[in-house]
Amino acid sequence: MKKFIFILFIILISTNHKVNALENKILIKINNNIVTSVDIFNEVNYLALSNKNFKELENFKTLQIAKNSLIKQNIQEIELLKNFKELKIDENYYNKLITNYYNNLGFNTYEEFLKYIKNNNVDVNIIKKKIIIEVLWNQLIYRKFSSNVRIDKEEIKKNLSKNDKINEYLLSEILFITEKKEDLKFKLNEIKNTIKTEGFAKAALVHSISDTAKNSGELGWIKENYISNKILNELKKIKINEYTNPIKVPGGFLLLKINDVNEVKREINLEKETNLIVRKKTNDQLKQFSNIYFNKIKKNIIINEI
Repeated sequence: MKKFIFILFIILISTNHKVNALENKILIKINNNIVTSVDIFNEVNYLALSNKNFKELENFKTLQIAKNSLIKQNIQEIELLKNFKELKIDENYYNKLITNYYNNLGFNTYEEFLKYIKNNNVDVNIIKKKIIIEVLWNQLIYRKFSSNVRIDKEEIKKNLSKNDKINEYLLSEILFITEKKEDLKFKLNEIKNTIKTEGFAKAALVHSISDTAKNSGELGWIKENYISNKILNELKKIKINEYTNPIKVPGGFLLLKINDVNEVKREINLEKETNLIVRKKTNDQLKQFSNIYFNKIKKNIIINEI
């Protein structure tokens, strides 16, 4: 790790942050895949596109996050190539996804978006590959685990009928794992120190293994009837701007921060609301299966830092 960071800092200082001036060194081998110094800096630029918190982190932290992000991407790619003939999705579907991507960044046209990412030293093909891997990974997880999803639709309807007003929470998350049970206290203290000194959003960037990490752990507004009883009980113990104790979930431990709370009217259309909750809970369970599956396959991957 120290050697990896040292090499990157030497390159960083010698090139004044210009990626096209980098000496392209192999830094990591993931089975037969390689990650180079140029890959790392391309990833830093990509992660900085839409996250102001990422730009404010110290250089060594941005390098570590970029490294971990590329390791995860390469592990997923290795696994996907065992299950798909090629890493490719329908072009029309890709066009919809890339449009959503640049709209979320605040751009109305593809041309404006291309100009922006070029000015920030990001190749659109890097973004395209990430979108494709995410889509295929989700397809793989659905194919493997959709039959394991367990949701009681009638119970959801019953709960919905009890109240016409409910709370919704503006949440952020940090999902983390520990190799050994005894490491939990150490890891938790490490996360808490980052939260104390830099805030929850930056701690999510640094420590969370969830896909939401790239968005500083933001989950957005979630109605309480979309949340499991186990997690909701923990949320009810804390106030706005506080975060929960670690919640054991499939795939790791979860910290949730309440950024705000609103009371809202329940959806009048019971069937529609029920279906929305079923979809959300299905996605949550598949996300948990995804984390478990990724952690499992990672154990069989050889990762060597040069």
